[in-house]
Amino acid sequence: MDRRVTPFSGRVAHVSLRGVVDAPLTEGEVAFVLEPVVDLLALPGGARDRQLLLGDAVTVIDRDAGHAFVQAAKDGYCGWVADAAVGVGMAPSHWVASPATHVYPEPRVQARERLALSLGARLAVVGVNGAWAETEWGFVPASHLRAIGDWASDAVSVAESLLGTPYLWGGNSRAGLDCSGLVQLALHAAGRVCPGDSDQQQGLGVAIAETAALVRGDLLFWQGHVAMVADADRLIHANGHTMSVVHEGIISATVRIAAQGGGPITARRRV
Repeated sequence: MDRRVTPFSGRVAHVSLRGVVDAPLTEGEVAFVLEPVVDLLALPGGARDRQLLLGDAVTVIDRDAGHAFVQAAKDGYCGWVADAAVGVGMAPSHWVASPATHVYPEPRVQARERLALSLGARLAVVGVNGAWAETEWGFVPASHLRAIGDWASDAVSVAESLLGTPYLWGGNSRAGLDCSGLVQLALHAAGRVCPGDSDQQQGLGVAIAETAALVRGDLLFWQGHVAMVADADRLIHANGHTMSVVHEGIISATVRIAAQGGGPITARRRV
């Protein structure tokens, strides 16, 4: 079993694993992420696997040592988060569609910001005050939000709005992204299903023959790396070479990655 998508903490398992693991079972508790960005950890206090954003829905399966073991609704990824980072909240109605935004205590640009949110964060809008959306956390520029279900039309344009974002291993926010985090954030913003890690993302869509022309939005995979095709000549990716989200020539990136020991392209997928 892949621990990343197996809702079993090592002590308690979700009822979906009945007959699969010998452990106490639970239906879990539905909760939401209550902080702007939360690390999803392999173990309590351990290494970061991925990140969750404000408003992400989770199922809490176990609690231990000040942490909660959760499974994320958006991609099934499992791991530990700080216990205080998840809890009861309002079901989100909108998502942050700009690269980043702020939450303010009042609908006034001069007010001191309360929270910084990333593209993809989710909030419940409870009212409108002119150009401001009132949420359970405060006021957000309404132009930065879209209703859940009102998705972006082009995942690559979403990725391109994040150019310059610093590289962060396991990162899923405007504050820092890794290769699969960029792809997932962009595809989710376009209303597409997408798992969290690059090896899992190789199951998306259909394979593209090596002789076929690439088109905008195709995914290219190397061992441990993924990039999105921007056009016939360029890709966009978060990478450890520039430590940022950048455009790079497809040919030059392929040559560079091979020269640095990353090997050849292992898969080409159209989602």
